[in-house]
Amino acid sequence: MTKIDETATAPEPCFHCSLPVNDRNRVAADVDGSQRAFCCTGCRSVCEAIYHAGLEGFYQRTPEGKPLGPPPELPGELALYDLNEVQEEFVDSLGETRDIHLLVEGIHCAACVWLIENSLRTMPGVEEARVNLTGRRLHVKWNNGRQKLSSIIRRLGQIGYGAVPFDPDTAEGRLNRENRALLYRMAVAGFAMMNLLWVSIALYSGADSGEYRSLFHWVGFSLATPTLIYSGYPFFKGAWAGLRRFYAGMDLPIAIGAGITYLYSLHITLSGSTTGEVYYDTVVNFLFVILVGRYLEAGSKRQAVASTQRLLDLQPRVATVLRYGQEEVVPIRSVKTGETVMVRPGERIPVDGLITEGGSAVDEAMLTGEPQGVEKSVGDRVSAGTINGQGFLRIQTEQLLKDSALGRIIRLVEDAQASKAPIQCIADRIVPWFVLITIGLATTTFFWWLETDVETALMAATAVLIITCPCAFGLATPMAIAVASGSGARNGILVKNGEVLETLSDIDHFVFDKTGTLTEGKMTVTSVRTLTSYWSASGEVPGDELVSLLRNLAAMERYSEHPVGVALVEFTHRFSVTGELPDVGDFEYRSGYGVAALVDGKRLVAGTSDWLDQRVIKRHLPFESEAEALEKSGIGSFRYGVDGKEQALIGLEDRIREEAPALLRTLRQQNIHLTLLSGDRRHTAKAIAARLGGMDVIAEVLPEQKDDAVAEIQAGGTKVAMVGDGINDAPALVRADVGIALGSGTDVSIASADIVLMGNDLNQVHLASRLARKTLKTIRQNIGISITYNLIMVPLAMAGLVTPLVAAVSMPVSSLLVIGNAARIRRLFKKK
Repeated sequence: MTKIDETATAPEPCFHCSLPVNDRNRVAADVDGSQRAFCCTGCRSVCEAIYHAGLEGFYQRTPEGKPLGPPPELPGELALYDLNEVQEEFVDSLGETRDIHLLVEGIHCAACVWLIENSLRTMPGVEEARVNLTGRRLHVKWNNGRQKLSSIIRRLGQIGYGAVPFDPDTAEGRLNRENRALLYRMAVAGFAMMNLLWVSIALYSGADSGEYRSLFHWVGFSLATPTLIYSGYPFFKGAWAGLRRFYAGMDLPIAIGAGITYLYSLHITLSGSTTGEVYYDTVVNFLFVILVGRYLEAGSKRQAVASTQRLLDLQPRVATVLRYGQEEVVPIRSVKTGETVMVRPGERIPVDGLITEGGSAVDEAMLTGEPQGVEKSVGDRVSAGTINGQGFLRIQTEQLLKDSALGRIIRLVEDAQASKAPIQCIADRIVPWFVLITIGLATTTFFWWLETDVETALMAATAVLIITCPCAFGLATPMAIAVASGSGARNGILVKNGEVLETLSDIDHFVFDKTGTLTEGKMTVTSVRTLTSYWSASGEVPGDELVSLLRNLAAMERYSEHPVGVALVEFTHRFSVTGELPDVGDFEYRSGYGVAALVDGKRLVAGTSDWLDQRVIKRHLPFESEAEALEKSGIGSFRYGVDGKEQALIGLEDRIREEAPALLRTLRQQNIHLTLLSGDRRHTAKAIAARLGGMDVIAEVLPEQKDDAVAEIQAGGTKVAMVGDGINDAPALVRADVGIALGSGTDVSIASADIVLMGNDLNQVHLASRLARKTLKTIRQNIGISITYNLIMVPLAMAGLVTPLVAAVSMPVSSLLVIGNAARIRRLFKKK
């Protein structure tokens, strides 16, 4: 099947990577019934693997401007990556199902993304494969019992990509190499431009008609030729690769403009014509300016989306660990869960953990966006990346690196920056047609000016080719989303993907869960009425009868994690209800209703009136009027029964957050519809809604019914944002068009919510809404900038009013304007 063809002499590109094929390296193979030439056996093997997998559509999808390279070498000792000791540094868990981020060498374009994702998804055991094109990273989730990591990396090698587990230092090194190569090409073009400037001055000063005319032409040729080959190589390579795949990208008009101008100048030089002019300086000048523009553009993009790197920088590289009674400074990767880490004043905390000794004010601005320190003491949890204040802390390690809160934030930001909003799909479809229209306009311009003279026609057409720039269309959405998600993360607003921002900007109905969202989420006992006595929060210490009642009730409620149970236990501690609590047996809990248990031989029941009815508890009329009075004032209540008889009514209040009324008033002014979702009785919920300024109420909703309540609102064609605590509201958060979890960094909230607000400030809901509207507005502005730029500059170029050099200076302007406009999103947080 394979042979070395020693008779071929005509140069041709490699069918896979487009590198030149000559007599010494030519490898031929039969591919899909046609004889194809390759530059090496590696390219041939990759091509055969692609066709064998039925993924030959890759070659039609590879765009111009992103040429392939020959397949990179696979990492040595692939079997090492199957060892748990190696994987534990990179995978989230060592369970049956694992996921990892791989840094992939050789990713160039959307076609590479398509090929990698479709190739890996056909492998048994691979559950998910997603490529981050901007970061050149691949996220793979696989069943380790059915597929080995080494096989996945080997499969990537077979289709032309080298992969290693992602490490930030490795990624930074790769970016530095790319930037260095671009800088070298720019430097060569700059050197040639400065020297050609003197040649141009001589020609413009009269040497173009003297005896040295030919000499200066050849000097220009000797400077421009190597510059075009080296500095212009990426443009020509990209243009050729695009033509082979029937895809027109931005490199194509640049290559045509530079190539035709150079060839015309070469014709004048070789023919010795005394009428035409050479434009070597023009070729070199606009290559240099375009390379400068791309270098600045790359730097601006890195600066605009550097939030991820800044978050990575928050993770300390070393930690002080207590081992065998001695302090040791060790790399953070070597710290194990359960070890004790010591943090001195002013140091960053390296792990997520529990304080076992000491106390301090911890700066948690990286999590919440709030600069005030939070007091921490023994028993409190702290997060990696936060800053210790003036105290000394000993911390028991619970989570490290990617498993820490900081690690989850970084992963969420990376996913958001790699995502696409729906509006971006329109821009992606426009770019190829834009380039074809550009070439058509340049051709029309050339023939229009040809009647004047060839040089004018050539310069005008070249200017049209260079000045048009669809790049801003491609940058409009991803730049805005990257800046918004990165800046949001640094201020405690975690956005899951770009689509969320676009959807949130169109939301016209907010649904707020009451408990823990509009209220403080902490119940307090306000009153206790028994058959013979009454106590209120403004009263004296409760009597012996009430103390006995509370002791039994607290014994039962301590097994419940419900806020009501927590409030009762705290209440007993408040009034020093001491002594050993009675034993509890036959404990039963039903969400949304109440609890029941056997305490000291008595059957105790506590909860809603419906719960007491279900347990056949005899009710007392005086408690009904007391409950109605509490409900009218917005205070909830629950009943307490013993051995089949109702014994007490306990009033409970969850205080409204200070910032809640102002937030709702602001949203109301923006014509946003508001709904309160509560499990309280309707009278109680309506009273709370009235205190909040008025809003619709959906009351007496069990946790499992919140999902249906949101769906019912959506059924009317309304776009709904649900704001909750991210734990018992998880189904409703998923159901809503946008789910917002407040004051929670748990895995549950990150999994179920679209936006996670790390702080406990309700005003961040409005800030997130403003961020979404600002982002969508910026995207539209960016697209408008690109359209306006081209509507102004293209007619000027067609009219011959713009030279190729001015066009080269102008071309990066629209992209830089788009990047600068996207960076303005950060101002939203400065105003905060």
